[in-house]
Amino acid sequence: MLRTSWARSVRVVRVSFLALSVCASIPSASALATELAACPASASTPAPARKLVIGQASWYGAQFANRPTASGTLFDPEKLTAAHRKLPLGTKVVVTNLHNGRSVLVTINDRGPYAGNREIDLSYRAARVLGMVQRGVARVKIEPL
Repeated sequence: MLRTSWARSVRVVRVSFLALSVCASIPSASALATELAACPASASTPAPARKLVIGQASWYGAQFANRPTASGTLFDPEKLTAAHRKLPLGTKVVVTNLHNGRSVLVTINDRGPYAGNREIDLSYRAARVLGMVQRGVARVKIEPL
């Protein structure tokens, strides 16, 4: 929880800095409110936080190698990629194995999983990093960036 609050604070500071840099031609403090009011609302409000999800992950490997993914690239089991039903293609996601604490950063490049109550399908390499190849599935935390 503390980590989430810290990350949110960093986001707010970044957005505030962005708002100030967009409106950098402010001559005085009294004009600050006027200039910020003239800036677009998206520059002064933080983006909504993405949802943290806990669920089951599985992996897929060589049997799907060189097949096209939903993003149009060919699947390579040795890349750090994943399939997710809803997250936008190209989204970076930190996946953490809740059994052993290992984490990996993957890019969503495909749709799925289509089996069971799974939240995400990982490439073979990502599954190896998380230490879940032998078991096949793992309970994970999924944090979109």
